[in-house]
Order: sequence, then structure tokens, then C-alpha cells
Amino acid sequence: MPMNRAHRRICSSDSWARKTRDRLLPWALEDVDLGDDVLEIGPGYGANLRVLVEEVPRLTAVEIDADTVGLLRRTWGERARVLQGDGGDLPLPDAGFDSVVCFTMLHHVPAAEHQDRIFAEAFRVLRPGGTFAGSDSLPGLRFRVIHIGDTMNPLDPAGLPARLERAGFADVSVDVHPEGGSVRFRGRRP
Repeated sequence: MPMNRAHRRICSSDSWARKTRDRLLPWALEDVDLGDDVLEIGPGYGANLRVLVEEVPRLTAVEIDADTVGLLRRTWGERARVLQGDGGDLPLPDAGFDSVVCFTMLHHVPAAEHQDRIFAEAFRVLRPGGTFAGSDSLPGLRFRVIHIGDTMNPLDPAGLPARLERAGFADVSVDVHPEGGSVRFRGRRP
């Protein structure tokens, strides 16, 4: 995982899990119908996964880091299918999910081209009419300090709609949180 020790401590903390449950996910998924079969790309330590597993009938998570996959399987393996893989090359069949989500992970993807492959893969594994939704952090002083020594490639909200449309998504929307600090996005597979 491309994160420094302090960042890993924050992302695996109970306070981050509470913030995710109470603030991040409600805003990121406002008015989004996830359906029955949901894929989360890049669950990290599982703060989002622990909320999603209570909300949807079937949850699959794909995480790139082998040690984190082990942790997620030990904690959530009876309630979610956890696979090791790269979000830019998902080990999943076409059109298998009602929705695909990712939260606060795209800025850890080192290149925009790799982020674009994640968008294309999200499109590929969605069923027609399915939704790709998520959120990510925007740079600020605290964000930059937490990411010292990390991979840090934040999304540009102004350019994100065109990138999602190039991946094939329709009805794309991108919003910056009213208090700043994060961006949410949605797109639908026609």
C-alpha cells in the first residue's frame, strides 16, 4: 500500500471508520441506488466495507495489497467476497455488478492513465444501467502533510467528467463538497 506509517494508522483507526460511516459515505452515496451486487475497488483497511456490508445483499471487494486482503478476509470474509487484484485489471467478468464504488483511494494511484484504466474497468464490470460512484480527497495543507512520502495523485474535479465520459459513462456528475476537501462522482453505464 503506498502509504506512510502515520497515514496507515489514521486509515485503520476507529475514528476514520466513524467519519466514513457518518460523513463520507452518506454524502458520496446520496441518492445512489447501489442495487444487490456491489463491487468496491480499493477498500484499504475496510472502513467503507464495514458500512457497505450492512447495506447491500452481495458485496465484492478488490484490494491490491496482499497483507490487507488477508486482514479483510479474516474480518469480513464470511460477509463479503474479498479478492486480490488491481482496479485497473479486475479479476472479474464483464457486466457482473449493479454498482461499482471506490472511496478515498484514487489519489493513491500513481498515474492518471492508471486511474483511467480503473474507470474503464468499472465500466466493463457494470451491468447496463449500473452506477459507478465514489469520492476522493482534494489537496489541502492537512492532506499534503498526511501524504508526505506517500503516492499522492489527486483528482482534478474540472477534468473528471470528461475522463469518466471517455470511459463510456453517461449522466456523469461531479461535485465538490460544500465545505471543501472532497469530491464525489457518479456515472451510469448506458
